[in-house]
Amino acid sequence: MGEKIDYKKQYKHIYIPTIEPVIIDVPKMPYIMIEGTGNPNGEEFAKKTEALYSISYAVKMIYKSNHVPDGYYEYTVFPLEGLWDLVDKSKSSTDKDNYKYTIMIRQPDFLTEELFFSLLEQTKKKKANPYLQELIFGEVTEGLCCQAMHLGSYDDEPASFAKMQAFCEANGYERACKTHREIYLSDPRKTEASKLKTVLRFTVKKA
Repeated sequence: MGEKIDYKKQYKHIYIPTIEPVIIDVPKMPYIMIEGTGNPNGEEFAKKTEALYSISYAVKMIYKSNHVPDGYYEYTVFPLEGLWDLVDKSKSSTDKDNYKYTIMIRQPDFLTEELFFSLLEQTKKKKANPYLQELIFGEVTEGLCCQAMHLGSYDDEPASFAKMQAFCEANGYERACKTHREIYLSDPRKTEASKLKTVLRFTVKKA
């Protein structure tokens, strides 16, 4: 099946940035996604994350089935990502109950919509997770973005965003919208807050 694709090596510029902000052009990529609102520390967010990983591992392990798709290759499952916004934009961004999000996991290029629905039905028979039925498959193109690696607690992200904002202003860019993306390279259940690694990214345009 050829060389195993490891996103930390083949896509290092997308997933392993430095702590210093950079401008990057993010191409179109396939994702499995699910939307939600509310505190990400709650049970609903955890179950939706679980649903995403259940189907993502089903895609990865399809080589063990009798119907290996054309173009299949071995790969490392991509990390969880979240696109974050506020339900009520008049409220503080520190109010976690006011969060609106789309969490997602990037998928390999060989995954088709037909294969996604087939694997989803199989996964529903094995996993009693009500959020599996809310999963969607589609492509996302972010385009021109500013990104940087944030080291530490999620609650300390504002300092990194301020650094990214200053970098954009100094280099002739401005933020294109209020939403932002986070890519979680660490498991918060197994990693102390000070050692968490999170890619932060927001779309930009020339000022």
